[in-house]
Formats: sequence, structure tokens, C-alpha cells
Amino acid sequence: MRRGWFLPLAAALGFVFLYAPIVSLVVFSFNENRLVTVWSGFSLRWYGELFRDPQILGAAWLSLQIAAISATIALVLGTLCAVALVRFKRFRGRTALAGMVSAPLVMPDVITGLSLLLLFVAMEGLFGWPSGRGMLTVTIAHSTFCMAYVCVVVQSRLSDLDLSLEEAAMDLGATPARVFFDITLPIIAPALVSGWLLAFTLSLDDLVIASFVSGPGSSTLPMVIFSKVRLGVSPDVNALATIIIGIVALGVVAATIFQLRARPKRARA
Repeated sequence: MRRGWFLPLAAALGFVFLYAPIVSLVVFSFNENRLVTVWSGFSLRWYGELFRDPQILGAAWLSLQIAAISATIALVLGTLCAVALVRFKRFRGRTALAGMVSAPLVMPDVITGLSLLLLFVAMEGLFGWPSGRGMLTVTIAHSTFCMAYVCVVVQSRLSDLDLSLEEAAMDLGATPARVFFDITLPIIAPALVSGWLLAFTLSLDDLVIASFVSGPGSSTLPMVIFSKVRLGVSPDVNALATIIIGIVALGVVAATIFQLRARPKRARA
């Protein structure tokens, strides 16, 4: 009987610990008062203030651009690395490639950001490119560490792939490129989508690395929010966080509905 009470109680306390701050943030985003801890009435005032703030809007648009480009580059490079590590068991430099792919997963963000900054400074001194720090350097930096996460996700899916499907296609006369695009890619498509979404989220959320490699006029949304929070949490930041939470929640609900609808089709197939 005690065991029956303990598990639900522990789960309830865990959910309260995780989601109570988020619920508080959402509630106080509708607060009329400037003080985020004093409720004085329901109002949409701070949402209006948010959409009239060019700094936040510009930083949000810049972050979305960087995240989309970085995730796409990381998806391509990470998939190629995963294919090389899974399908080609022995080749010169395989151990070095596996180590370099895994390094960003365990490397502190401060070390990664500092090393990339020194690399960009050295490249600018030697080749004149990239000229200064801005959106380009942030995109390259985010693609670098996001590629490792994509490689891990795709590599795990490729390891479980049934090779007999590809072998049957090649026995029927398909070229290796045709097999990859017609057989392998559709099968690992869920892993590719997951890897892209993970890279997009990591890039959108990054603060430390972007602080090292960004320059004037290229502040990302986390950098702007951090600079605002240092002076005290303002209600417009709560409004922005609420909008992001709503978008994420809608995405999760849409993905869940899609999976539930696709499950009977897969069962029939």
C-alpha cells in the first residue's frame, strides 16, 4: 500500500518541481504590473510592448535564421559522418574521425567558443576571411557543435538498419547512389528529422558560444534576453517566453497527433 502511494507522490512532486516555474512565468506574463512578482490584474500590455521592441524582434529573426541554416548544414555533415562510421568499418583515420565527432559532446561550451574565436581571428589575419564577427561566424560555430549531435542520432538509426533491403535493391541492379536515396534515406527519415530539430533547438538556445563568436549587430535572442535579465526580469521577457512555450507546445501536440494517425497505417502495412 505504501509503495502504491510513493510512486504517484514522487511523480507529482517531480512534475511540480519542473513545471511550476514555467506556469508562474506564463501567468505573470499577463500581469498588468511592471513588477513580475506582484499581481495587479490581467492585461495584454506586455505582449504589445514586446511586438513594439525592435531589439527583441530583430534578435529573434536573426536567431531563427542562424538556427535554420546551422541545423541544415549540421544535418548534411552529420549524416555523412554517420554513414562513414557505420558503413565503412575500417579506413585510415576512422578513430580520429570518431573522436572529433564525439569531442563537441563533452567539450565545455566555454572551451569551444574560445577555440572558435581564436580560429576565426587567425583565419582573418591569414586569409582575410571571415571579415569580423557576425552572423556568418555564429552560423559556422553552431554548425560545428550541432553536427556531433546529428551524427549520434543518425548513427544509432543506421546501426539498426536491415542491410538485406539494400542488398536486395543492389541485386536488382540499383546503383549505390540509387540505393542510398531510394532505400536508406526514406528509412532513416525520422532520425534525420529528429536530428534537424535537435540541432535547431540547440542553436536557438545557445548563449555561451554565440557570445564568443558574435560581433556588433549580431546579438542572438538568448544574448538579448540575458542582457535584459541581468538588469532584472521584465514582463516583456515573460511574454516572449510564453510565446516560445506556446509554439513548442503546439509542435509537440501536432507531432503526437501525426504519430497517432500514422500508427494504424503502419500496422496495416
